[in-house]
Amino acid sequence: MESIFYKPILNLPEADIPIKGVHAYLSQGNNHQIIFMEFSEDVDLPEHSHASQIGIVLEGQIDLVIGGIKSTYRKGDRYFIPEGVQHSGKIYAGYADITFFNEKNRYFTK
Repeated sequence: MESIFYKPILNLPEADIPIKGVHAYLSQGNNHQIIFMEFSEDVDLPEHSHASQIGIVLEGQIDLVIGGIKSTYRKGDRYFIPEGVQHSGKIYAGYADITFFNEKNRYFTK
């Protein structure tokens, strides 16, 4: 699978995300993280919560259940998950996004 991201993003440290089929690159701030993610396989996300999260869909499709409400997001869509709200979902192969996490230690580098 050829990456949709350009070299400056591919040169970022890889994020250590324990999900099969994900390639993720980490931009680390003092109090947040921005993750550039691509998925080569379908992934089921179990219900969980954490600090707030904002996603911008670049390619593909993701189904999210946020606070009990199911929505589908595709290329060009964006989503917001408030802090502490339970969420789960399904990510489909070919999905790519940019995700902002409002916490500095959500993920670490490989």
